Amino acid sequence: MSLSKKVKDRLASPKARISLQLSRNDFVLGESAEATLAVSSDEDFDAKEIRAEIQCVEKARRVQYECDSMAKRNVPREVQESKTLYFAKPPATVLTHITQGFSQTFPLRMIILATGTPTFQRIDTRVSWLVKGVVAIDGRPDIASQPTEIQVFPPSAQPTTEEKEVIREVVVIKTLCKNCGALMPETDTFCQNCGAKRT
Repeated sequence: MSLSKKVKDRLASPKARISLQLSRNDFVLGESAEATLAVSSDEDFDAKEIRAEIQCVEKARRVQYECDSMAKRNVPREVQESKTLYFAKPPATVLTHITQGFSQTFPLRMIILATGTPTFQRIDTRVSWLVKGVVAIDGRPDIASQPTEIQVFPPSAQPTTEEKEVIREVVVIKTLCKNCGALMPETDTFCQNCGAKRT
């Protein structure tokens, strides 16, 4: 193998593919998410690890004052800031030799951080959760799937006290039916005893 081909191979990812299949796309904080990583390859190489990467990112627009030399004063500029709130790399398997024609699926379980920030979007701020599959390789670029965005919700509010049945007492005023003399509620239009209309 020529030196130039060796260098080229070191700069390129192996000819392989990874895809991530989630059991669903919406989760609650503190819940575990099950997924499957499918890996196939067209060449031989050693994988350091096959894993998922889960990341919670906050993107926000902020107003920042910068010195304008022309205006000789500070002027407001809108900037986009990005901050990683959570990042984890749950492994599916480690130290695997991948051969040409390799095709296998790996089950995986990820925990959605219980104290994390749920998905939300406002005019100036957005919090999103992204998950992708990765084949990590020593000395060469990793192979990664396209990131999948998942929706993460806060846990439903738990009742702090036991639910109790509330019984309300309703007082019904009754009057005598002029036709038969039976008692009938003030709310009735017709007598329940004889059927006569209230007069």
